[in-house]
Amino acid sequence: MLAALAELGANPGDTRDERLRQGTLVLASVLIVLLSFVWVLTYLFYGYPVAAAIPAAYQVLTVMGLVVLARTRRFAVFRTTQLVAFLILPGLLQASLGGFVASSGMVLWAAFTPLAALAMLGVRRALAWLAACFLWLVLLAILDSRFAAHPAELPAAFVVTFFVLNVMGVTLSAFVMLGYFVEQRERARAALEIERERSERLLLNVLPSPIAQRLKERDGIIAERYDDVSVLFADLVDFTEHAMVMSAEELVALLDRIFTAFDHVADRHGVEKIKTIGDAYMVAGGLPDPRPDHLTAIALTALAMRAELERVALQTGHSWLAVRIGIDSGPAVAGVIGRRKFIYDLWGDTVNTASRMESHGLAGEIQVTGRVAAALSEQFVVRPRGTVTVKGKGPMETFLLTGQRSMS
Repeated sequence: MLAALAELGANPGDTRDERLRQGTLVLASVLIVLLSFVWVLTYLFYGYPVAAAIPAAYQVLTVMGLVVLARTRRFAVFRTTQLVAFLILPGLLQASLGGFVASSGMVLWAAFTPLAALAMLGVRRALAWLAACFLWLVLLAILDSRFAAHPAELPAAFVVTFFVLNVMGVTLSAFVMLGYFVEQRERARAALEIERERSERLLLNVLPSPIAQRLKERDGIIAERYDDVSVLFADLVDFTEHAMVMSAEELVALLDRIFTAFDHVADRHGVEKIKTIGDAYMVAGGLPDPRPDHLTAIALTALAMRAELERVALQTGHSWLAVRIGIDSGPAVAGVIGRRKFIYDLWGDTVNTASRMESHGLAGEIQVTGRVAAALSEQFVVRPRGTVTVKGKGPMETFLLTGQRSMS
């Protein structure tokens, strides 16, 4: 029922916050309509039809307003008429009963006006309604002696009881309205927090965590020069030819399985996945947070990636699956490029050489440069491959990383 009342009069283009404010006022208005039956029936019972007619008029006005609101979707009109009714009608009822005392402080209901305006309109626009409420109270105080000249003849116990009921009614209505408003705001905040966490996860899938944090904190170019990093390129051998005879679903599922396994390997060894291009995969070690053992981590990553691909080949029956891996180490520049679909990328001779190590490598092998082989020789088994003519580099002595040395 509350959800239906909140949607009453809402337009398709209304924001969540606008719907919340509208639902809050509709809920409060319906609650006051129901409470008004107590005053209507009581004043009729004691023989004061004029006094009974004022809360009854509010009931009729509100019901008509809700009908018009549902048809026209003009919430501003409904909001204004409700605020005016909240302000004026309690004062008129007080005047008809003979002032503040005889009416059991009925004008307390006028205090609901600035509270409702605050929830509906915000602080700045609600100030006018607060001022109007104060002026109305001052006017009623000035005229109270005239109203009190002919007070309603109601039992003293009745006056006290209704004073308590008025205080409780105003408090209950304000509590329900503001409670509903706060509760819906909390739901909106929780939903926003879920969306923020989802966006955070998506951002971290694109950028390294330190870079994502810097991007959120300030604008401008993000670029760093690193004196020593390790770069790994991996490419699936002859994958394009085999992909031509696979269905789209089978192709994407296989790549997803392989690259997900590679992602787990990269996470396990603390290296940074940079990007995938088609069936190629790039990772780097020693950035964005420098670490002294980045080359060791990259070497372990390469060996684990090759082992993971062998496992996937065995499980899927694609015995043709093989990976070609190239590694180099040295200086590089890293940064974020683009404003839409941005990417964290690397540039420099180290990156180009690592790419050449992969493209000029052998299926199922991990080819590395001489400087990488020299740095890894104590911990890993590295054997010479010989001289390879590398595009853009000329003849180069290259090496094959075959495994990790036994520590015994």
